[in-house]
Amino acid sequence: MITYDPRGTLTPDRPLVDLTWLRVGGPADWLFQPADEADLADFLRALDPGIPVFPMGVGSNLIVRDGGIRAVVIRLGRGFNAISVEGTSVTAGAAALDAHVARRAAEGGLDLTFLRTIPGSIGGAVRMNAGCYGSYVADHLGEVRIVTRQGSVETLPAAALNLRYRQSDLPEGAVIVQATFRAAPGDPVALEAKMADQIAKRDASQPTKERSAGSTFRNPAGFSSTGRADDRHDLKAWKVIDEAGMRGARRGGAQMSEMHSNFLINAGGATAADLEELGEAVRKRVFDHSGLTLEWEIMRVGEPADNR
Repeated sequence: MITYDPRGTLTPDRPLVDLTWLRVGGPADWLFQPADEADLADFLRALDPGIPVFPMGVGSNLIVRDGGIRAVVIRLGRGFNAISVEGTSVTAGAAALDAHVARRAAEGGLDLTFLRTIPGSIGGAVRMNAGCYGSYVADHLGEVRIVTRQGSVETLPAAALNLRYRQSDLPEGAVIVQATFRAAPGDPVALEAKMADQIAKRDASQPTKERSAGSTFRNPAGFSSTGRADDRHDLKAWKVIDEAGMRGARRGGAQMSEMHSNFLINAGGATAADLEELGEAVRKRVFDHSGLTLEWEIMRVGEPADNR
């Protein structure tokens, strides 16, 4: 039972299908959209400790199963999307889109261009240590501001998150509300041109017009023992998927993209079960063919429809 009366919006039994890029998924028991940091802290402080919490960004790297989520889903909005540039630092609210942060940084003469083609928001980028073109959040993150499950506000240095390949360590139930990055200086015009080139390359090689959630599986090469990313290894997820004959594979309304075989897409009318089952079929075929075990990069949460 929830007794706190927030200033933000609290909605029971809220369908999440329209909040994920793949457009699938059942309802959350509750969806909370806090007005600001204080509202979020007060809400979590008052919330029954037995009620689980699931922070959700813009749903760009997420499959919500058809039975929905038995938790309070917290989704940050306008009160958490400010971006500021000062010296060689960029501070962004967790709801700020990665692309917007890259552009604002470039306008201020700072290079966070790697964020430009990463779908989603800053909170998710930090949690997943997002990266591309050889740069990762771990390379630039200075500190994060969080609201804990108990409702306290804390600032953590990047080292406390143990950032590694597509993973981080955060206190259970904690919600990232802000992140501060360090960036090298650069010429704004040159940085803008660099981002335009990145966008062109992405659009030429990835199904950006389809309903997808970005890369489905992690590359078999991950982080080195030093924690440094290695995404330049010849062993790529798309390559082993191709070799296993799964480019374009379908199940129901789900498909492995013909354009880029590591992109799982909703080709029309897919359920979350279609998407997840196809992904598991790809993993099995790759393992049978090469002995490699692909790990999901897309987060899958919630319960199957028959558990609802």
